[in-house]
Amino acid sequence: MKDTKITTVEDYIKSVPLAHQKGFVELHQTIMKAAPGAESCMSYGMPAIKSNGIVVYYANWEKHYAIYPMPSALKAFADQVTAFTTSKSTIQFPHGKKIPKKLITDIVKFRLEENFLKRGKKSVKK
Repeated sequence: MKDTKITTVEDYIKSVPLAHQKGFVELHQTIMKAAPGAESCMSYGMPAIKSNGIVVYYANWEKHYAIYPMPSALKAFADQVTAFTTSKSTIQFPHGKKIPKKLITDIVKFRLEENFLKRGKKSVKK
């Protein structure tokens, strides 16, 4: 039997149902633009970006897109994510709704900064 495990972000995007691809590509591009120089990769079966460690994971699900920015980011942005379904480490964005680009960008930048500080490096330029 052929192994159908998705190993690249490009293959993951191609696997997203056509009805949700445009929104998922928008989410992907927003994350990548917020983290210039970060590496795109697959981890735990989901796209992710890493820079001094994983910055965020993100995925497409049946009814929503999700980002997984670590509990610290959810705590830091708690007042800004109240309009979305959240858990300890996830924010869900319903299909068909506008992707909150500024919020996602701010969360990615927060996580980049957090990773740099954890690695004992100087602050990332804003």
